[in-house]
This record gives sequence, structure tokens and C-alpha cells, in this order.
Amino acid sequence: MGTLEGKVAVVTGASKGIGASNATHLAEEGAAVVVNYASSKDGADRVVAEIVAKGGRAVAVQADLAEAADVDRLFAETARAFGRLDILVNNAGVYEFRPLDEVTEAHVHRHFDLSASTAIRVRRSTGSSSCSWPRASQTRMWTTRTETSVPWPGSGETLARKR
Repeated sequence: MGTLEGKVAVVTGASKGIGASNATHLAEEGAAVVVNYASSKDGADRVVAEIVAKGGRAVAVQADLAEAADVDRLFAETARAFGRLDILVNNAGVYEFRPLDEVTEAHVHRHFDLSASTAIRVRRSTGSSSCSWPRASQTRMWTTRTETSVPWPGSGETLARKR
């Protein structure tokens, strides 16, 4: 029995990378996991299959966290699937390579909105009257880089946002 046996976790942005790793580790510790994705259904289905193959419980739920209605649906689906929420790993983000001179103000706002405003949007949804659970423990994932130069062409805006 893992340390999270009987707990339910939602991991946003869990179809690949850090989010997928978080989802599988939570499942290994016994949590039932909601694997959230915005567009990578195949990736989310792979994460769910990996968890289930190891005896865990998981479902994939599509929700674009930039959309308040999708956020509400994510937690409604969580309630339907598992009846509760104990752990929220707010990991969703956007990562696009683009030369800095092609980055528009709208592009920057989209990135900041998803990275910063999502934490507020998600927290409001989990604390709303539509949820029957107490406020869950929430972790916001932030990535950082220690290099002083831009390591990948076109990643300057993303690295600036993550610092």
C-alpha cells in the first residue's frame, strides 16, 4: 500500500513531460489520477494505460485550462470518476519555439494567462459550490533554468516567462 492510497489527484498538463511523470509517480504511491490534457489525447491515453497496466486507477479528461467552462468540466469529471479530490498538481503550460522577433503581444498574453491565471481559475473551480470536496492541496509547477544564455533558438519568451 502506497502513501497516497485512497487519495485522488488531478494533474493538469499530464499528457507528457513533467506532468506525465507526476501522474505516474502519484499512481505508484496509490492515488487514483485524473490525467488532464488540452490537445494531446494520445499522450494522455498512454499515461493512463501505463498507470492501469501497473494496477493503478486513472482517467484522461480533456480540458483547456484557459477556458473557465473547461476547468469546471475537469472537476465535474473528476467527481464523476472518483468522487473526491485530494491533490491538485497545476502543471499545465504552453511551450512553443518561435524567434523572439516573431513573438506578438497576444502570444505573450496567452502564455502568461495559461501559466499564471490558470492557478487562480483552477483554485476557484475547486473551491466552488459545484464541488462536494473540501479544498484540495494544490501544487503549482514552475520550471526554471540556470543557464545565462538561451539554450534553444526561439525559446527566449518561454524562458523569460518561467523565470
